[in-house]
Amino acid sequence: MEEGKSTVRAVDRALDILLCFTLRTDWAMTEIAEHVGLHKSTVHRMLATLEEKGFIERDQSTDRYHLGLRVWELSANLSGSDDQATIWLPEMVRLRDQLGETVSIYVRDGSERIRIQAVQSNQPVRRVAPIGIRLPLYAGASSKVLIAYSKEAVQASILESPEWPSSIDMQQYRLQLQEVTSQGYATSFEEREAGAAALSSPIFDRAGGLAAALSVSGPASRMTLETMREYAPVMMEAAKRMGTMSK
Repeated sequence: MEEGKSTVRAVDRALDILLCFTLRTDWAMTEIAEHVGLHKSTVHRMLATLEEKGFIERDQSTDRYHLGLRVWELSANLSGSDDQATIWLPEMVRLRDQLGETVSIYVRDGSERIRIQAVQSNQPVRRVAPIGIRLPLYAGASSKVLIAYSKEAVQASILESPEWPSSIDMQQYRLQLQEVTSQGYATSFEEREAGAAALSSPIFDRAGGLAAALSVSGPASRMTLETMREYAPVMMEAAKRMGTMSK
């Protein structure tokens, strides 16, 4: 009986740790221990187990924890009425049909972005966007949006990370982020993949916080700067409508 109670107590504590991430995206171990009222050694053991199972990931550069991909795999089985990515899907299909290119949704997870939803272009030559893929934050239009609209402290921690390639001019990149917030969208040309271009804008939740980045991508031969400027108002309007659907 005592063993059963101990097991339930361990599950309860693990869930308390996971629920910390409903308050903010990343935590230090000591912060979690203080928040849930547990000894640091206990929290350390539980974080190690959650990390092993993929529910938690640790940023090696900052020694802070954030949710892992396993959480998104679980969310893929939510009912349509509860799954935010599914709720956005009809608007994404509408945007794909309007612009003719692949439409994706990205969220930030630590120093990476994850594609949580996608609608493929119907054109013979198109960008193929597999759902669930992790991509670096240092390249791509959606990455710029996710960084530009992050809270100041979060943005600083991202930009100061040693994971950034030395080839990137950080002063120039910061100017790009300012341009993103000024015009309301970001563009990229072959930053991550040769022959590909993308356009992205933020989706804000009802409280005004950044919920995700909406992206339209395709071959650079079709997605020219002039074309993307024409697409931008259409995409931003779609992102605005999707924001009204946010939880």
